[in-house]
Amino acid sequence: MLRAMNSEASGGLRVLISREQIAKRVAELGEQITRDYRGDSIIFVGVLKGASFFLSDLARQVKLDATFDFISVSSYGSTVRSSGEVRMVKDVDNSLEGKNVIITEDILDTGLTMSFLRKQFLNHHPKSLKIATLLDKVSRRVTDIHGDYVGFQIPDEFVVGYGLDYAERYRNLPDICVLPPELQ
Repeated sequence: MLRAMNSEASGGLRVLISREQIAKRVAELGEQITRDYRGDSIIFVGVLKGASFFLSDLARQVKLDATFDFISVSSYGSTVRSSGEVRMVKDVDNSLEGKNVIITEDILDTGLTMSFLRKQFLNHHPKSLKIATLLDKVSRRVTDIHGDYVGFQIPDEFVVGYGLDYAERYRNLPDICVLPPELQ
């Protein structure tokens, strides 16, 4: 069922952003990052698990020396609303001091997680710190934070696919889809 999914609704899911739109926008973001950091190296820090799809595709579009690290935070559990409490589950493995760091996230929602991460990462004394997010749900923001590289602004709907999940399901969908309330 999931393999056959395209821009039409399947299994109650409605496609919000197609895989073709995602690919085009990720390529544009990769070009922008390449221009912004021309002649320098960067380290992408992916927020597990959701950002893994976005990070892999984005990194392939960046024409620079780039390395990777990963972190894991928790604020949702298996619910559709953030608890508001952010905790670090896995920190970076390597030093970020003096490096150009791009935190790579699947969705910037309330901003609580990203504000927490930004504060934590600034303590590592990077040369620069930027935020790349595939999705930006501005209407839910409760903190003063924004993405430097933003794929799409989306409405206040619960979305899955392309790495985003609901209780660990739907990550493998190639499109960004709206999860209707009856499936939550």
